[in-house]
Amino acid sequence: MSYPATPWILRGKALASLHLVNINQVRSLIPSEFQIFSVWPGKTLAAVYLSDYTQGSVLEYSELIVAPAVVSYRNKIGAWISHIYVDNADSVAGGREIWGLPKELADFTWEDDKRVRVRQGDRKLCTLNYTQQSLAWRQRLTGSTFSVKGVELLKFSAECEALLGLISSQLEVPGESPFSSIGLGQPFLTARVEQMILTVARPEVVGQTVGEVIYR
Repeated sequence: MSYPATPWILRGKALASLHLVNINQVRSLIPSEFQIFSVWPGKTLAAVYLSDYTQGSVLEYSELIVAPAVVSYRNKIGAWISHIYVDNADSVAGGREIWGLPKELADFTWEDDKRVRVRQGDRKLCTLNYTQQSLAWRQRLTGSTFSVKGVELLKFSAECEALLGLISSQLEVPGESPFSSIGLGQPFLTARVEQMILTVARPEVVGQTVGEVIYR
């Protein structure tokens, strides 16, 4: 199995929703070395990201990322990813071996530019229903994410240039989904991203973990 060298440059479209979740519901998903960043008493910011990387990408695949919290480590702030699914085995291998991300295979169905469904075998992971984008502006965004590979704490950056617009959406996470316990609820903000160029950098080691990270 082969995968591209870093950085990964990915082109396509994406949907990103933001949610307020209870810190005590997500604490067990995050290594103890990280502090959870509180945006409201008892609450942190979670995100669900659905993308379709197409022609011109280093790999072509769809992706679902669930980031249950914003965390900090040694005065650095970033997202923590607890669940991540793709429909390309090379992406699974690269995600695990380069970034230490717990990628798994899943099936994606994009329906009539208004709905995306994600399943893993007979199990439903989530469905996002969304509206058409009426107004968008070109934007450049950067962000950081933490991960763990073996005993190493990693941090990597991603830069996105795209047409960005705000839309309305409804997220359905059935009880059988592995991330239903996060309590995502409905998004308070959803962005639709078109004509996206996403660059994901090689990770850097920022520390070490004292115990094994168990993804649930």
